[in-house]
Amino acid sequence: MKKLLLIFLLFIPTFIYVAAQQAHVNLEWDPQKNKENLVPFSANVISPEVFDDHTVIFRLRAPDVSKVVLTGTMFVGEEAGKQVPFTKDKDGLWTLKIGPLVPDIYLYYFIIDGVRVVDPNNSFAGFAAMPPFSMLFVHGDGPAFYDVKNVPHGAITTHFYHSPVTNGEREMLVYTPPGYDKSKKYPTLYLLGGSGDLAQTWYMHGQANFIMDNLLAEGKAVPMIIVMPNNQMVHRSHPKHTDLTFKLIEREFKEVIIPFVESNYSVIKDRHARAISGLSMGGRHAQYVGLNNLDLFASIGILSAAIGIDQTPALKDPDINSKLDYLFVGAGTHETRPGVRHEVLHNDLVKLNVKHEYYIGSRGAHDLITWRHLLYYRFYPNLFRNLTP
Repeated sequence: MKKLLLIFLLFIPTFIYVAAQQAHVNLEWDPQKNKENLVPFSANVISPEVFDDHTVIFRLRAPDVSKVVLTGTMFVGEEAGKQVPFTKDKDGLWTLKIGPLVPDIYLYYFIIDGVRVVDPNNSFAGFAAMPPFSMLFVHGDGPAFYDVKNVPHGAITTHFYHSPVTNGEREMLVYTPPGYDKSKKYPTLYLLGGSGDLAQTWYMHGQANFIMDNLLAEGKAVPMIIVMPNNQMVHRSHPKHTDLTFKLIEREFKEVIIPFVESNYSVIKDRHARAISGLSMGGRHAQYVGLNNLDLFASIGILSAAIGIDQTPALKDPDINSKLDYLFVGAGTHETRPGVRHEVLHNDLVKLNVKHEYYIGSRGAHDLITWRHLLYYRFYPNLFRNLTP
């Protein structure tokens, strides 16, 4: 009996300490906390290393380079664009300690001898329609509103389809809420990314699905289907991008995306049960497509974005308020200043007596810190409240 007890005790640490730094065993809310002093697989140093006091150490072993600096979304306001230098020891190990930082998910880069690169020892790297970036998870005392929690989860399905609009193969991601039941009908939110984003961005980096899971578990949102299409319609560096993109994304929605979703999912086929929103370029797309197609949409979210009201003449309709269930304009604290486009739109809406919610919040700037915050604290909870169960 004593022998069996000893064997059992010897195995206990395996289960207690399995969550090593960047282990990727579980979806953890503190994945960069150093719990076992293990170097991430295929790395040569631990970087970043996040401590419980919210300080962070970055490391890079590069004996032959002459300068390494850090920049990222942790630097906002007057510090926006700040570059902080590393120090190098005699063995060629570069080290930098910063913080404490407010718990959140940050994007960052190393600049090595003038070249901007990802942290080569960090296994959490983001990809989008722009060069990749590294991700920093500064944990709090428990999971945040955007973290995966032990609650019922929805499902993400990737669909591939042919688009006659772009004459090519494209993709969209669809979130169905926990307990999705085809015998029931659900409202639909179409959620768009920005200039540097792909269809996966809201899911991979924006945590849009986990935010909805958590709100549903808290009883703060209406169960809905969330469609995350690719809204890259023409090369972002094309000289006529602005002239081309709006009409193309409008066609994509009307000819392809909405018909596909409403043919394959159990949704309410009514304007009051459709919403469209997006961040940055996606917010401009949402404003253009939504307000020019009020026969399709009654709720619109414009995140850190705006286009001129001359491009959405419906706003000058004296009956516009009767046609909108929810119009939201939101942005981050550190991207808001006099004359910025979302503030101009807000002021125009006030002058036109268009009912809307204008909200400036989060500690972020023009980044996912802001857009996650807007989803959780404002936009998601206020959607489809007009629908009767």
